[in-house]
Amino acid sequence: MTKIIGLTGGIGSGKSTIANYFQSFGIPVYIADNEARKIMQSAAIIEAVKKVFGTSIFENDALNREKLAEIVFNAPEKLKELNKIVHPAVKRHFDQWILQHAAAPYVIYEAAILFESGGYKNCDLIISITAPVESRIQRVMERDKTTRKLVLKRINSQWTDEQRISKSDFVIENISIEAAKLEIVKILKILKIKQNES
Repeated sequence: MTKIIGLTGGIGSGKSTIANYFQSFGIPVYIADNEARKIMQSAAIIEAVKKVFGTSIFENDALNREKLAEIVFNAPEKLKELNKIVHPAVKRHFDQWILQHAAAPYVIYEAAILFESGGYKNCDLIISITAPVESRIQRVMERDKTTRKLVLKRINSQWTDEQRISKSDFVIENISIEAAKLEIVKILKILKIKQNES
């Protein structure tokens, strides 16, 4: 049976880069945030979001993600409400996706809020990525063209590295991509051994 390996880390820790490197070894990778974005464009989800957040966060029926982010990262209870709408839909989508990769010994499930959403419960093993906070802030400010204040709000809405590490099987320190890649190769060797044992 295909094993699910959770891959997580705080915003700006370099999850996409690490996920892409795993993918380069032919391992199927599911990027939960990307799929959630697509799912949020479906009529049923748009309707549910409108019910909770009103129509002011929509422009010509298109969701304004910045406006929504501003609301949810300033109000934890609103973030919970949004997650209640989106996470079950992502879970259903992932369940379909994994059926298409049933021949793979394992797949990577990459999610920023793997623990906060409860998604970790479906994983056989978990890898956490850490990176210095300052590097993460700079990375997200450049990537999202946003402010330091908003990035810190998003960081503070997530679990800390310490919390994630305490529940993880492997930790990749993403200080330099070369060092991180070496860690990935080590993890893949361990996974191969586990696979041969089972």
